[in-house]
Amino acid sequence: MPYISNTDKDRQEMLNAIGVKDFKELLKEIPGEFLFKGKLGLGKGKSELEVTKDVKSLAAKNKSTSEVTSYLGAGSYDHYIPSVVPYLISRPEFQTAYTPYQAEISQGTLQSIYEYQSLICNLTGMDISNASMYDGASAMAEAAILACRHTRRNKIVISSTVNPGWIAVVRTFTEAMKYEIVIAESENGALELESLKKKTDPETACIIVQNPNFFGNLEDYNGVADLIHGIKGLFIVAIDPISIGLFKKPSEYGADIVVAEGQALGLPQAFGGPYLGIFAATKQFMRKIPGRVVGVTQDVDGKRGFVLTLQTREQHIRRDKATSNICSNQALCALAAGIYLNTMGEQGLKETAENCYWRSHYLASKIGEISGFELKYKKPFFKEFVIKTRFNVDTIMEKMLEYEIFAGIPLKRFGMAKDEFLVAVTEKRNREELDKYADTLKIIVKGL
Repeated sequence: MPYISNTDKDRQEMLNAIGVKDFKELLKEIPGEFLFKGKLGLGKGKSELEVTKDVKSLAAKNKSTSEVTSYLGAGSYDHYIPSVVPYLISRPEFQTAYTPYQAEISQGTLQSIYEYQSLICNLTGMDISNASMYDGASAMAEAAILACRHTRRNKIVISSTVNPGWIAVVRTFTEAMKYEIVIAESENGALELESLKKKTDPETACIIVQNPNFFGNLEDYNGVADLIHGIKGLFIVAIDPISIGLFKKPSEYGADIVVAEGQALGLPQAFGGPYLGIFAATKQFMRKIPGRVVGVTQDVDGKRGFVLTLQTREQHIRRDKATSNICSNQALCALAAGIYLNTMGEQGLKETAENCYWRSHYLASKIGEISGFELKYKKPFFKEFVIKTRFNVDTIMEKMLEYEIFAGIPLKRFGMAKDEFLVAVTEKRNREELDKYADTLKIIVKGL
């Protein structure tokens, strides 16, 4: 690598080459009140080699789930990714492709999206899936907007057991639209049906729930679909796609729209993204769902071909007809999910879900045996659960990290109780690791 000089003479020569006297002249179009007046404190300029070393040194201070046993959840999970998934999506025809603007010449990309849509319909039991959204939270927000436009109402009722981060995204998306967001209270970690009935009226566009919910609890939503359909509103359900390996599809309890975070389907946690928003609905919303839909057809020679059947983004149709301003879809992430689902199959998904279920219950019972810790909710749960403790949660998390364990997420980060934390257990955690978690917790408690 050539050495990159940073002397004043070199810098002046570069400025002279582009016809300016000094760096400030490059900023003359920016009003003075917007210019930073202080000093950045970055020190002297460094070469690319020196900067690379510094950045690597900083990165080395991080600890990732490849080094530390993880029990982190709340929407992003440390699931096993079959090696075939990263291998196939790293092929250049997939990894370098962006999006099918010239649709008919992108047959491979279109077919992979079509297969993904088909798999999501099978998974959720819904009639139609779009080509994917940015993430689960934005998919939920788009579903709420669809419901308001479809019903011509402005009230959105959301269960308080929905991921609070997702609720915040719904608020952000709908703020300028002046929609009213009403939160239905929960009781003992589940939606309180009487509260839901009180909050729901003929002006309600939709009810939004999550199953399993943010706390990991499994909820019984029998009657909710009848409640909202009785006033011609929509029932929106957020799911964990892995849980479908064990439990009912949302179509079986009356969902009109299903949304999910697809990260669990073959995508790494990756410090928060990129992820995959799953969006599926009943066929009556075919022309109202956001994003795009790929369909299959025949060419003039009778051969099967793939086309962008529907495109509802404002750049493709008249702006007043657009249902969303989503500009693309997560094609590579959707491909990963498609490969994952095909690799796992129905039986593999069931076994993964069973492992999550039983291993999480095993750890919950082990923690519950330790003095000062208890399972917050006495309800069925899937792979996450809330622990209540008389000890300082931050101290527990810090001490567990010294033993190379991400022990969970303090719920106070979401504005909830200071003495509770959320623990997630996936199929990757074996008996030895689960026992180590409980034994380490006992050791830490003795020293407090």
